[in-house]
Amino acid sequence: MNKVQVEILGLSASPSAGGAYALLLKEIYGVRRLPIIIGSFEAQSIALEMEGIKPPRPLTHDLLKNVVDNLGATISEIIIDELRENTFYAKIKIQFATLTNEIDSRPSDAIAIAVRTGAPLYVSEEVMRIAGFVPSSEEAEESFPEDKLEETEPKSRKKNVQETKLAQLQNQLREAIEKEDYERAAKLRDEIKKMGGVQN
Repeated sequence: MNKVQVEILGLSASPSAGGAYALLLKEIYGVRRLPIIIGSFEAQSIALEMEGIKPPRPLTHDLLKNVVDNLGATISEIIIDELRENTFYAKIKIQFATLTNEIDSRPSDAIAIAVRTGAPLYVSEEVMRIAGFVPSSEEAEESFPEDKLEETEPKSRKKNVQETKLAQLQNQLREAIEKEDYERAAKLRDEIKKMGGVQN
């Protein structure tokens, strides 16, 4: 599988997506970016670790890391390897002695573990090709610090308005299912089917 290494470029609230957050990944050796809509719990978990804030008791992702460490295993890499029916899928590769195992995961959980373990983060070339985008100009990226990049991106993101809308709808669909509001879930599902496209 062809894959590209990525890093977290930004994490921002997305009020229009029902309290979800937008996580932006960027190629380390390229300019393409991959936006993923994630839940508030996972966003908080990622943000706390990136800012070096340690909660008084371990969060779920801290617990998973501690379990892996105590078993003498290591997380060798995280890869967002599939986009199926408008949903991203990821795998966590665990190395234990001479054995390597892959565990299916949501990208948000996998990334939360990656920031805790320092494991490299990858996206398959196919997923990046389908769901990634290139900023309006490479010059803009070179001329502005990272905290200003989002000011240069709206023009390039116009191409991805539909994908963003679909991501929001998918998030709302998940919330409706969790709340057992199946009537609303059915309407959202129908709207997603009409639009088609890419989202998480």
